[in-house]
Amino acid sequence: MSVQSKIKRITVPEIRARKGAEPIVSLTAYHAHTARYIDPYVDFLLVGDSLGMVMYGMETTLGVTLDMMIAHGAAVVRGTERALVVVDMPFGSYEESPEIAFRNACRVIKETGCTAVKLEGGTRIAETIRYLSLRGIPVMAHIGLTPQNIQVMGGFKTQGREESEWAAIEADAAAVAEAGAFAVVLEGMAEPLAARITGQIDIPTIGIGASPHCDGQILVLEDMLGLSPKPAKFVREFATLGAQIAGAAEAYARAVRDRSFPGVENTYGMKKVK
Repeated sequence: MSVQSKIKRITVPEIRARKGAEPIVSLTAYHAHTARYIDPYVDFLLVGDSLGMVMYGMETTLGVTLDMMIAHGAAVVRGTERALVVVDMPFGSYEESPEIAFRNACRVIKETGCTAVKLEGGTRIAETIRYLSLRGIPVMAHIGLTPQNIQVMGGFKTQGREESEWAAIEADAAAVAEAGAFAVVLEGMAEPLAARITGQIDIPTIGIGASPHCDGQILVLEDMLGLSPKPAKFVREFATLGAQIAGAAEAYARAVRDRSFPGVENTYGMKKVK
């Protein structure tokens, strides 16, 4: 009698230990079946609040709710075995106080089965990161271009283009690392600054539109697959599924209109119509 060993899910300490070592591979995921396909190849999956734009057609991530994140987070956990799963805390679910952030993060952990949550912000959110970390909730931080703060930033703009901006962003990185974050996403950040921060802090940096010298990289799954109508300039598409889906839909429509789409004969023992 053979016994199949259960696949061990990657842990927070394992991600943390990858600082300066083998690059960390990550993608976003929003549903079980796509998560299942990519699970063997990534170290962690992020259930990002980008789902508001990618899946629901929103202009920004600001309309995403906690219930939406929990539903999609649970689906991704169900579809995976190996990757560590991180779920974004949406706008309005953690900024008011560390206590409210803890209450909402507990919901996310309990109702999805994920391992960690991600919070946007640097020095302004460091107290909350420390509060959660000390109470058993692993936190991934996110600095640089923070989409939940897009109204204040005035759009999706690269951060750190001018050296005069570097000190504040470096302070954000230092603050989240000191507060107990086990990794930090650097988004939309000038390459020299992202490389500099990677060398300054002792937790892994995960780049997205930042530096190839970060400790890892993350990409939106739909961007990787060529499904985004307007991908960011830094995006490298590894497939062109958008064109393939359109082509398949066209072929299907043609088959239906030509009445060449196959039926099923003798279903449930029914006699074939002559």
